[in-house]
Amino acid sequence: MTQQRQKRVCLWQVAISFLLLCLFGGAAAESPADYDWPHYANDQGASKYAPLSQINAENVAQLAHTWTWRSPDDAIMAKNRRMGALGYKNTPIKIGDVLYVSTSLGQVAAIRADTGENLWVFDTGAWKAGRPTNLGFNTRGVAYWSNGKRRRVLMPTNDAHLWSIDAETGKPDSAFGDDGRIDLTEGLGRPVSRRLYSVISAPMVVGDVVVVGSSIMDRPRKKQSPPGHVRGFDVGTGERRWIFHSIPQKGEFGANTWEQGAWEYSGNTNVWTLMSADPELGYVYLPFGTPTNDYYGGHRLGDNLFAESLVCLNANTGERIWHFQTVRHGLWDYDLPAAPNLVDIVVEGKPIKAVAQISKQAFVYVLDRVTGKPVWPIEDRKVAASDVPGERASPTQPFPTRPAPFDIQGLSEDDLIDFTPELRAKALEIVSQYRYGPLFTPPSLQGTIQLPGQAGAGNWRGAGFDPETLLLYIPSITSPNIVKLIESDKSEMRYDVGHLGRVRGPNRLPITKPPYSRISAIDLSTGEYKWIRANGEGIRHQLIKLGIKDPGPVGSPQTTGPLVTKTLLFVGLNDGDKPMLRALQKATGEAVAEVALPFAPSGTPMTYMKDGRQFIVLAGGTVKEAALIALALPAEDQPTP
Repeated sequence: MTQQRQKRVCLWQVAISFLLLCLFGGAAAESPADYDWPHYANDQGASKYAPLSQINAENVAQLAHTWTWRSPDDAIMAKNRRMGALGYKNTPIKIGDVLYVSTSLGQVAAIRADTGENLWVFDTGAWKAGRPTNLGFNTRGVAYWSNGKRRRVLMPTNDAHLWSIDAETGKPDSAFGDDGRIDLTEGLGRPVSRRLYSVISAPMVVGDVVVVGSSIMDRPRKKQSPPGHVRGFDVGTGERRWIFHSIPQKGEFGANTWEQGAWEYSGNTNVWTLMSADPELGYVYLPFGTPTNDYYGGHRLGDNLFAESLVCLNANTGERIWHFQTVRHGLWDYDLPAAPNLVDIVVEGKPIKAVAQISKQAFVYVLDRVTGKPVWPIEDRKVAASDVPGERASPTQPFPTRPAPFDIQGLSEDDLIDFTPELRAKALEIVSQYRYGPLFTPPSLQGTIQLPGQAGAGNWRGAGFDPETLLLYIPSITSPNIVKLIESDKSEMRYDVGHLGRVRGPNRLPITKPPYSRISAIDLSTGEYKWIRANGEGIRHQLIKLGIKDPGPVGSPQTTGPLVTKTLLFVGLNDGDKPMLRALQKATGEAVAEVALPFAPSGTPMTYMKDGRQFIVLAGGTVKEAALIALALPAEDQPTP
């Protein structure tokens, strides 16, 4: 082709592109024909953001079901009467033409992104080991790795193995570990029972290292429990590259925060949730949980590093770069519950590579992700002492000064339900039986009302971040619980949890004022709230039937994590037993559309483009059935390329 002809062709291409822009608008032109979702939260910084705009405020109400994929677990569960799963909590990843997803029982599937048809299914057999610890049958995703020649899906299992599976064939990689898997109960420095140790969340691949956390029994009968040490493995061979001792061992930094040698036997302090990574820095960010056990720490006095800490490691070596402990000597099950959001923000004119970590106690800790220094001051404040014999609560805890808490912290009489004088009087009578007060009021023998409760304000669903507007979107719930300790005659620990459960308000209503679920939007350039809205109708109509004046939407606690696109904010919701995908205006939180779903959603939605069509996919189902559903605009409404 001559240079002159090439020039004419280029001019024609420019003219055609301009014509398409005029015919179909900027929104259609901005969405590529194909767009992947390669990690659990799309990017390794956990943004849950995709710059796609084909689905927008004008057409979102037209979303239609395009395909449904049924989990291969259904057939197994149908044959096992006592087997079930508490929600299908997966978010698939998309690479090229294929979605990769794990199942609650530990199977892995490759699915056509356009039709939902199976390409292959591999069963790890993890379910044959019986019900796993803590939440039972539960997995939340897979990771992907390729070096250009080998393409692998990394699958952690409830029976504590890590599998490497060929992404093309669905067969185990014989070069990885022992015929495709490594045993994660080995190499932790002490014997570990598979009945107490599991993995539920997707691992994180950084370069040629795969980083793996763990889920460990929360309420053990012994003070000895499996440690939550985090490890990095060679992603090609499965060989261990490093181990980070979440409970420091003798002579290591932080061991002195476990008094009387408690580091030798204490356990948990694990990363059960998802992680984040900055591949440019080569750092991985680990949100750690509470030590053994969640509510009594008389056998592990001290601050207990690195429990309830955000820890930044060199992903290649496992070297600790920095840490920030959000709770000292945890007594409230205030695990850091979600992958931290890695955010590039500008504060008072200064660009900052930051990390925003949401917490169960409704704080957002915003730190410089290179140095670990707070972006805004975090103050040590005095908190209540414990009167449980043998216990010694930390006298202070860290309180971020900005952003303000995104949900209720602690319980006071002003927080109690007050739709009518009668309801308020009953609520006062209920709480008078227990101890209650500000955040970090310790568990007690009398029984303490804890708010936020163990389910948190924030939880594993995490937050979403819009890199263009610098808004952080946080779904949260208001869910107080009662913690009552009893002297133990069956445990090696002096005290154990005698009662742990929800606080039932008068007439089986919530004990607090609404909202009971909300979404908060925070501008991370200022730390100020852009808006806060109740997340769904909730029990609004039930209250009206009781003769209560219409309170407006009060929020439903059955929510998924957020999905953020260039045009809209999405969240899955089971609102008064009406399963739906809600679309909200990002700038105001105003609901744009509610798209009905055939089942209750439980996995955070994701989105991608395939052959010029934008899909939104989310997981859900029942105890015995699980599925993925794909939504897209009807074919006749697709922009013509």
